Amino acid sequence: MSAYIFASVEITDPAAYEEYRRRVPAIIAAYGGRYLARGGAVERLEGNAPVNRLVIVEFPDMVRLKAFYNSAEYQPLLAIRQRAARSNLLAIEGV
Repeated sequence: MSAYIFASVEITDPAAYEEYRRRVPAIIAAYGGRYLARGGAVERLEGNAPVNRLVIVEFPDMVRLKAFYNSAEYQPLLAIRQRAARSNLLAIEGV
């Protein structure tokens, strides 16, 4: 069953975040992930959640998603993202 990372990202250091944005796609792909949405225009339809950069990444399953997130390859980039942005990430199992 597919699994998804849903991320809402408020970038606080654009230069540092650019390094993360440039390097992370190869690691996502190595774990079978693919972008469904990445930083396009966002329009609020309901509610009052902040309209930040939104990213949706699909993985083959939750095992691969967690393997990506916890991988040695991703950890240095995770540290960059955490310094360069305020983020909320959710892991969602598909149907």
